[in-house]
Amino acid sequence: MFSLKKWIHRVLAAATCLWAASAHSAINPEPIPVVQIDQVGQGSLLIKTDQPSKFVLAPTVATDVKIVVTGIVARAEVAQRFHNPSQEWVEAVYAFPLPEKAAVDHLRMTIGHRIIEGQIQEKEAAKKTYEQAKLDGKKAALVEQERPNVFTTWAANIGPGEDIEVTIVYQETIHYDQGVFSLRFPMVVGPRYTPGMAGDPAVPQIHTTQAVLHPSAGPINPVRLRIDIDPGFATGVLRSPSHEIKIVRGRASTHVVSLKPGAVPADRDFVLEWAPQPGRLPQAAVFSEETEGMKYFLLLLIPPRPDTAGLVRLSRETIFVIDTSGSMANTSIDQARQALTLALGNLQPEDSFNVIQFNSYMSRLFPASVPALPETVAKAKEYVAHLNADGGTEMLPALQAALRDTGEQRDVRQVIFITDGCVSNEDELFRAITGGLGASRLFTVGIGSAPNSYFMRKAAEFGRGTFTYVGDLSEVSAKMGALFAKLESPVLSDVRIAWSGAAVEAWPDKVPDLYLGEPVVVAAATTSVDGVEVFGRIGGEPWQQSLRFDSEARGSGIGALWARHKIEALMDTLSEGAEEEKVRPEVVAVALQHHLVSKYTSLVAVDVTPTAPQGADTQTHKIPANLPSGWKYDKVFGTLPQTATPGPLYLLLGLALITSSVACWWILGLAHRRACAHARERKGDSPCAAG
Repeated sequence: MFSLKKWIHRVLAAATCLWAASAHSAINPEPIPVVQIDQVGQGSLLIKTDQPSKFVLAPTVATDVKIVVTGIVARAEVAQRFHNPSQEWVEAVYAFPLPEKAAVDHLRMTIGHRIIEGQIQEKEAAKKTYEQAKLDGKKAALVEQERPNVFTTWAANIGPGEDIEVTIVYQETIHYDQGVFSLRFPMVVGPRYTPGMAGDPAVPQIHTTQAVLHPSAGPINPVRLRIDIDPGFATGVLRSPSHEIKIVRGRASTHVVSLKPGAVPADRDFVLEWAPQPGRLPQAAVFSEETEGMKYFLLLLIPPRPDTAGLVRLSRETIFVIDTSGSMANTSIDQARQALTLALGNLQPEDSFNVIQFNSYMSRLFPASVPALPETVAKAKEYVAHLNADGGTEMLPALQAALRDTGEQRDVRQVIFITDGCVSNEDELFRAITGGLGASRLFTVGIGSAPNSYFMRKAAEFGRGTFTYVGDLSEVSAKMGALFAKLESPVLSDVRIAWSGAAVEAWPDKVPDLYLGEPVVVAAATTSVDGVEVFGRIGGEPWQQSLRFDSEARGSGIGALWARHKIEALMDTLSEGAEEEKVRPEVVAVALQHHLVSKYTSLVAVDVTPTAPQGADTQTHKIPANLPSGWKYDKVFGTLPQTATPGPLYLLLGLALITSSVACWWILGLAHRRACAHARERKGDSPCAAG
């Protein structure tokens, strides 16, 4: 039946979508000036406009990355070189990702032979310092944290034809899992989906901190990368599943790794993995740094593999959730389908399961969980094989449905969440997990070339599960096999750490349950400590491991890593209901003491000498980014052009749509009234309903 209310709602929703698109264009302003191809005298980044044969000339950016890995600590320098090819004075704005646990503690701006060191300030004060420098005609750089894994560099007053280099320094701990150490350097920020206005998925928005270039423009923002690695043991495996690399082996356990093509486009995460030779796996490692009378430690303990012989497999209810939104189109949905098919094949008849998919809307395969019988598993595999990716990323309803207790009588309840995690409402989702987890355990599987690893890792932490990353179809079988091994194995639970020596402040303050192959990683600060003992239970049996600090390795940046762990723990309390007014001053105090960028602090560098002429009209340019490799532009942004399309055009289109729709309704209504009048003339009464 025709519904006028629904019809009007859809018209308004479509018009609002167009308005949102115009707002997106306003958030990502086009750089100027406008040029023609024959006016360009050198290799330059050109972006199409709505004017035939007209382009905008953007400031180019190139990135050099140098990472030094010592044991389980990585220290990285990321140098971003901005070149202004135009004849205008410009301000460049560039959003970029970093590892979600990166402790950013240094900023250096280089102009010719001059080097200006950055200072840490509270976020609002740093922004004021930067803006004043820009008004005064001084070169300045500002590094802000947009999200824990997304940062923005602002560079002011770059003159015509000038270069400016902004270098940031960070450190992080190396990830370890199942006997393999890995380093991930993210290179691209994928656009994030924001849930619909007033909860209406008919009105989605795409959120991104920078302009996104259409793939037809070709790859931009080249990255060069070099890693000097000394893991402290002889490596049996050293490889990159994401890029072609060149390896130069040095003395003992040292290696130099670089990208084989030299520079690569910033369109996917770089991943490096290494493992010790058989029998050389370290069982413990400790690194320390002493500064200002404090000793900082980074501790890694690797529990032995539990003996699973004779253990009875527990029955389980497993809820599989798969993201079928537009950002998952192309290779990502292929990986997700294959991963889910393998997971379904791992079920046993004593288990129960269900499959939930979500894009703009959420749907279940079965109304409730069903036994994992051959016929139900076969039906699920057939269902998964026909899943396609399109639409928005309304994750919250799917997450809430997956965590909701169905009353199934099973020993274990597990949720396996397969997604690229490209959403902007992480905090809302974290609150849903902490508030609705109950007896469930949440295991996240990151899919694609550049997943939102911050969301994936934290969701698994809050869900008391683990995070698995699948970057390529060739990895699906091995990575999902490792996940199945974790799901089937007993955990190391009731973990407790006892320090010998002076009072110790350690983070995390409560070590979570650990799964097969996972280490205990703790950052600690104290004036003196002799050793540590770790206690726990594996399969109900007590477990203990001791370590003395007689031969710890010295390293730089351990104090910053400890501070980063503490800041993360403080920020986590917000998802558990803490008040931001109480958390903020604690975070600021730690960040200022350790010179760290955080949600509430930024690094700013200002040249003392003004260089821009008085009254110079400085143009602000948001430097475009590539879409992550494998993403389909039209599946994310739709068929409407997103680059160099004027916002007012969207408004005109919206008004035209509303006007034409109203006109159509008026014409239909007029025809309806005339038909009624003719009927009255013939029959003498009216068969028409009122209105």
